[in-house]
Amino acid sequence: MIDISESVMQFLLAFLVVGPLLGAVAALLPAPPGLKGKSPDQAVLRHGVTVTGAVLIAAIVLALGFDHDQPSTMQATTDISWIPALDVRIHLGTDGISLPLLVLTALLTFLSALHTYFKPPAGPSPKAFVALLLVLESGTLAAFAVLDLILFFLAFEMVLIPMYFLIAGWGGEGRAEAAWKFVLYTLLGSVIMLLGLLLIGIEAGTFDMVALATDNGRSLTVSVQIIAVLAIGIGLAVKTPMWPLHSWLPDAHTAAPTVGSVLLAGVLLKMGTYGFVRILLPVAPDGFRTFAPYLAAFAVVGIIYGSLACLALAKEGAKGDLKRLIAYSSVGHMGFVLLGIATMTPTGVNGALFANIAHGLITGLLFFLVGALKDRTGTVDLDTLSRLSSDLRSSTSGSAAPDRLPVGAALYGRAPRLGGLLAFAAVASLGLPGLAGFWGEMLALFGAFDPAAGLSRPAFLVFMSIGAFGTLLTAAYLLVVVRRVCMGALPEQAPALPDVRGYEFAAWTPLVVLTVAAGLWPGALIGLTDPAVQQLLTGGTR
Repeated sequence: MIDISESVMQFLLAFLVVGPLLGAVAALLPAPPGLKGKSPDQAVLRHGVTVTGAVLIAAIVLALGFDHDQPSTMQATTDISWIPALDVRIHLGTDGISLPLLVLTALLTFLSALHTYFKPPAGPSPKAFVALLLVLESGTLAAFAVLDLILFFLAFEMVLIPMYFLIAGWGGEGRAEAAWKFVLYTLLGSVIMLLGLLLIGIEAGTFDMVALATDNGRSLTVSVQIIAVLAIGIGLAVKTPMWPLHSWLPDAHTAAPTVGSVLLAGVLLKMGTYGFVRILLPVAPDGFRTFAPYLAAFAVVGIIYGSLACLALAKEGAKGDLKRLIAYSSVGHMGFVLLGIATMTPTGVNGALFANIAHGLITGLLFFLVGALKDRTGTVDLDTLSRLSSDLRSSTSGSAAPDRLPVGAALYGRAPRLGGLLAFAAVASLGLPGLAGFWGEMLALFGAFDPAAGLSRPAFLVFMSIGAFGTLLTAAYLLVVVRRVCMGALPEQAPALPDVRGYEFAAWTPLVVLTVAAGLWPGALIGLTDPAVQQLLTGGTR
């Protein structure tokens, strides 16, 4: 770690929030003559890489300057009065809970911009695409950096508009309907959430999240806490997404462009679970304890439901969409996150925060890989991708020319590096020990084995058993996907499939490396989150 002054740390955190917004404005302006390159489109795509790269560097320097001996203390704090009449303040800061999410967001956005530079999505002006990408980054980073309830709500809502236009403008089939469904679901949940946030702020006399967490619900009656947890929890559950409020997610992922799916799964879903940990657990602990068993029940239903939906899509003849399958897998994975939070124990909450990061890395990689597969084959239909050579040979007697015969992916034979990466991401997603996906799910189940005082241990033992069964179903459908897409005999008439390209290697390598590093060295992340979690659960942050 490096020694950085507090003023520089404050600037770095403020730059994370404001820098992408300034970059979005600059993206819409004409490029200076000397920077146009081959075309204005290339210039604006390069601008996106430059801005997101600068934000990533700032996030890494912030992480290096972070005092790892005091991860429970808010650092790089800025506290400026904004709306005195409502006591709303521009209050920024980061601790061991939010810092990993800031770095993850900056990394995935940079990799998305790099991917877009070499493989621009088909659609309207690249200027608009880059500007929307940067606004999305700014809103997501702000949600993890702000420490005021009203600012959190504004950041929470800020991401809706750019994601709507990214899906509606650059998405695939059914994009308009999927975009509207995404906005309507999240807006409805957000309206209810706003009422809960206002209730807390008015009853407690402050919207400051640090002061509220330190108070630990003492200034709020139990009935107020229950109402606030119900209202805020609904809004957060929609964004997470929690079963049965998840139905917008598969459509949004299926229609979204590749980088839209990467950012939606990698960071936007984390805003919901982060709100549970940052706001509801410390601010309204008694109200949260009332709903914790119900949250755990919905979580494990989501785990089983998501896995069964994936198994149904992976079945031969189901014409399952691979992007849709990964979207449903997110419902299951985020179920483990919610289960860990519902235990109200340091073990479970640390597991939830670890699973958040692991899901962002692994699912981001999966959507990149599926996007590359679609670019090469023109489809993500599992039945088409898994068509065997026998299907081809039996059709040679027909009228179709050999070069027009449908060809299964058979990635191990046709693009071995791409097939190997897809298999790696799949086994990481199913929670193979030694990779990032393992620790979060295991800790969430351990937390359910011994939940917090006041929670029914027999009920949580049942939830733990159901969740453990869900890990078996997860392994089943992911192994089926690998078998159907990567394996299979290679027909003689199968056309060549380009393997991993240079820019893809650059965009995917950090995710692979971090997935392995987090799996082999989980203490690096848990050492950051655990002191902050311990303090949140016992009296808030300093």
